Amino acid sequence: MTKPVTSRLPVRVQPNASRTEICGWYGDALRVRTTAPPARGKANRAVAEVLAHALDIPPSNVSVARGHGSRDKVMEIIGIAEPELLRRLDGLLRPGDAATTAR
Repeated sequence: MTKPVTSRLPVRVQPNASRTEICGWYGDALRVRTTAPPARGKANRAVAEVLAHALDIPPSNVSVARGHGSRDKVMEIIGIAEPELLRRLDGLLRPGDAATTAR
Protein backbone atom coordinates (compact mmCIF):
# COMPACT_ATOMS: atom_id res chain seq x y z
CA MET A 1 0.00 0.00 0.00
CA THR A 2 1.40 3.40 -0.94
CA LYS A 3 1.74 6.15 1.60
CA PRO A 4 -0.39 9.25 0.85
CA VAL A 5 1.37 12.47 -0.14
CA THR A 6 2.04 14.60 2.93
CA SER A 7 3.25 18.20 3.18
CA ARG A 8 4.39 20.23 6.16
CA LEU A 9 3.52 23.89 6.44
CA PRO A 10 4.98 26.32 8.99
CA VAL A 11 2.21 28.52 10.42
CA ARG A 12 2.26 31.56 12.73
CA VAL A 13 -1.03 31.76 14.63
CA GLN A 14 -2.69 34.77 16.23
CA PRO A 15 -5.44 33.48 18.56
CA ASN A 16 -8.23 35.69 19.96
CA ALA A 17 -8.21 37.84 16.80
CA SER A 18 -11.19 39.91 15.68
CA ARG A 19 -11.75 37.51 12.75
CA THR A 20 -10.53 34.21 11.34
CA GLU A 21 -8.48 34.58 8.18
CA ILE A 22 -5.32 33.67 6.32
CA CYS A 23 -3.32 36.90 6.34
CA GLY A 24 -0.27 36.17 4.22
CA TRP A 25 3.30 35.11 4.73
CA TYR A 26 5.31 35.82 7.88
CA GLY A 27 8.80 34.98 6.67
CA ASP A 28 8.51 31.36 5.57
CA ALA A 29 5.41 30.73 7.68
CA LEU A 30 1.80 31.28 6.74
CA ARG A 31 0.16 33.78 9.09
CA VAL A 32 -3.32 32.80 10.27
CA ARG A 33 -5.61 34.72 12.60
CA THR A 34 -8.39 33.00 14.50
CA THR A 35 -11.13 34.19 16.82
CA ALA A 36 -10.69 31.01 18.85
CA PRO A 37 -8.83 31.17 22.17
CA PRO A 38 -5.63 29.15 22.59
CA ALA A 39 -7.14 27.14 25.46
CA ARG A 40 -7.84 23.39 25.14
CA GLY A 41 -6.71 23.21 21.50
CA LYS A 42 -9.50 25.44 20.18
CA ALA A 43 -7.13 27.63 18.17
CA ASN A 44 -5.39 24.55 16.75
CA ARG A 45 -8.72 23.14 15.56
CA ALA A 46 -9.74 26.50 14.10
CA VAL A 47 -6.47 26.81 12.15
CA ALA A 48 -6.86 23.27 10.80
CA GLU A 49 -10.43 24.05 9.73
CA VAL A 50 -9.57 27.33 7.99
CA LEU A 51 -6.68 25.69 6.13
CA ALA A 52 -8.85 22.73 5.10
CA HIS A 53 -11.57 25.06 3.83
CA ALA A 54 -9.08 27.26 1.94
CA LEU A 55 -7.38 24.23 0.36
CA ASP A 56 -10.69 22.47 -0.37
CA ILE A 57 -9.73 19.30 1.49
CA PRO A 58 -11.38 17.47 4.40
CA PRO A 59 -10.54 18.89 7.85
CA SER A 60 -9.33 15.43 8.87
CA ASN A 61 -6.44 15.87 6.38
CA VAL A 62 -4.99 18.80 8.36
CA SER A 63 -3.37 18.41 11.78
CA VAL A 64 -0.76 20.00 14.03
CA ALA A 65 2.51 18.10 13.65
CA ARG A 66 4.53 20.32 15.98
CA GLY A 67 3.85 23.31 18.25
CA HIS A 68 0.57 22.35 19.89
CA GLY A 69 1.04 24.96 22.63
CA SER A 70 2.91 27.57 20.60
CA ARG A 71 2.05 30.34 18.14
CA ASP A 72 4.59 28.86 15.76
CA LYS A 73 3.31 25.53 14.47
CA VAL A 74 4.01 23.03 11.76
CA MET A 75 0.83 21.76 10.16
CA GLU A 76 0.72 18.40 8.40
CA ILE A 77 -1.44 18.31 5.29
CA ILE A 78 -2.33 14.97 3.73
CA GLY A 79 -3.18 14.66 0.06
CA ILE A 80 -1.37 17.69 -1.39
CA ALA A 81 2.28 17.83 -2.47
CA GLU A 82 4.25 20.85 -1.27
CA PRO A 83 4.52 22.63 -4.66
CA GLU A 84 0.75 22.34 -5.15
CA LEU A 85 0.13 23.45 -1.56
CA LEU A 86 2.21 26.60 -2.01
CA ARG A 87 0.58 27.32 -5.38
CA ARG A 88 -2.91 27.10 -3.85
CA LEU A 89 -1.97 29.31 -0.91
CA ASP A 90 -0.30 31.92 -3.11
CA GLY A 91 -3.46 31.94 -5.25
CA LEU A 92 -5.56 32.79 -2.18
CA LEU A 93 -3.48 35.79 -1.17
CA ARG A 94 -3.77 39.18 -2.80
CA PRO A 95 -0.60 40.10 -4.74
CA GLY A 96 -0.49 43.65 -3.31
CA ASP A 97 -0.89 42.50 0.29
CA ALA A 98 2.16 43.58 2.32
CA ALA A 99 2.11 40.27 4.18
CA THR A 100 2.63 38.31 0.96
CA THR A 101 5.81 40.18 0.00
CA ALA A 102 7.77 38.87 3.02
CA ARG A 103 8.08 35.42 1.47
